[in-house]
Amino acid sequence: MIDSPQQRQKAQLLALVSSAAYVLLMSLVGQDAQGILDLDRTLGQDPYEFTRDHEWARHLFLGIGHATAFWPMFGLTVVVAVALFAKNHRRAAIWVVIVMTSTSLITTLCKVVIDRDRPFLDDPIDVLTSSSFPSGHSSSIAAAAGIAIVLARMLVRRRGLRRLTYVLALSVELLIGIDRIFLGVHNFSDVVGGYLLGAATVLLALLLFDPQPRSTALKADPLPETVPPSRRKVAAILNPIKVDDPAGFRAMVERMATESGWAEVAWWHTTAEDTGYSMAHEAAVSGADLVIAIGGDGTIRAVCEELAGTGIPVGIIPAGTGNLLARNLSIPLYLRAAVDVGLNGQDRAIDMVRVSGDEMEDATFLVMAGMGFDAAIMEGVNEDFKKKVGWLAYAWSGLKALMFPAIKVEISIDGGEFTKHRARTIVIGNVGSLQAGMPLIPDAEIDDGQLDVVLLYPRRFLSWLPLAARILTKNKRTDASLTRMTGHTVVVRASAAAPRQLDGDLIEPGRELRAECDHGRLLVRVPR
Repeated sequence: MIDSPQQRQKAQLLALVSSAAYVLLMSLVGQDAQGILDLDRTLGQDPYEFTRDHEWARHLFLGIGHATAFWPMFGLTVVVAVALFAKNHRRAAIWVVIVMTSTSLITTLCKVVIDRDRPFLDDPIDVLTSSSFPSGHSSSIAAAAGIAIVLARMLVRRRGLRRLTYVLALSVELLIGIDRIFLGVHNFSDVVGGYLLGAATVLLALLLFDPQPRSTALKADPLPETVPPSRRKVAAILNPIKVDDPAGFRAMVERMATESGWAEVAWWHTTAEDTGYSMAHEAAVSGADLVIAIGGDGTIRAVCEELAGTGIPVGIIPAGTGNLLARNLSIPLYLRAAVDVGLNGQDRAIDMVRVSGDEMEDATFLVMAGMGFDAAIMEGVNEDFKKKVGWLAYAWSGLKALMFPAIKVEISIDGGEFTKHRARTIVIGNVGSLQAGMPLIPDAEIDDGQLDVVLLYPRRFLSWLPLAARILTKNKRTDASLTRMTGHTVVVRASAAAPRQLDGDLIEPGRELRAECDHGRLLVRVPR
């Protein structure tokens, strides 16, 4: 994955070094250089004797060798490519196939050219008849490790998780090399040659074929524009703690904006005291034709609330944990693809919801407001834990809050009579899906001018199971445990103060929520 000239230069240098080192080693092996032979004999004899003398080691290393042979690696390549293709990362899927196929073909060709004998041993543990240099296991696992590292850089946002992927990939690569030497089927130089070949193939493939999705500006017809491209200005409002490398992210956005015909990118950073309101106001008065908001649900909501009614479209770049608005608008969670949608997508008018109540200032929300169990989930999330594990922190908090006490509530729809209910949670939704795509409100549309209310009342702990099944299967049956209502305005009154949340942000506990749908109030960029 190459996003800047500096990264390309580094990739070119690494590809040159690894390729040159491989060619040099192949030349020395082909000439039976005495130094290489002595090194192989010195480093190979003791590991082989250890495996020969320990039955458990023989079984272990033979199992590892069989598990990483050609056909298992071929199957893994197919699974990864199909999964990427299904997730609409088609270029990445093609790139994976190119890397693994090229590595296999080049390895086979080099084996034929060098035709090196396997290590000569009196009592071989495993007998292989193909040529020894380079090690096919080592070249394929090096290519696979390189693929894992590139895909992690592309698709994994959390630095800790990316680093864990790097460590695991390199550890497996090292283990396979050790396996070949301890089994006595390859020399040390065979394994090093395989590593160099796999790494060089990954780097050369990166330089020749970009696995990242192509920009919409390059593959789709341009949309009609009222402002000439030479005068278009995009404002970017960034929550800097939500991206690992703010400077690198800015460089990527500016390059993509230039490629998409935008004349200028102006930047604002949010702060702990101001999540985006004043930045969005300044962007609007500065003459921005588009504002892209990069951050979590709080940043997105602040920018959207400030720009509602201005006619300035908002590009949503989901860099948080929940990202519910982006998910419901089919905006990709892969940051580069989301930036592309923000710069080149089409505008869609969506609803906002004005909300008020006791013990709170008037506000708006885009996704949903809640009272009871769902707000208790937000209240119970440990922020340090969330930084480490992401959305799993919400799942853990949800398990702890499953038996949140039932609330007695009265609900009025569109000014009608209040009806009495009992519920563990009350959700007023502008969209239909929660985390992991759970269809809590399957008929909800973000631009229909209507609000959807859901009340959940599982009487016992185990009652959550059939209730979850009904939600996942989009069963529209309503009863005392699951009640749905629809209207333009909603008033909820509880008998006692309860936890409340707006778009995942906690507000003061209270007894009342009043919500009114503001139809088509906001323009957002969505995929074409």
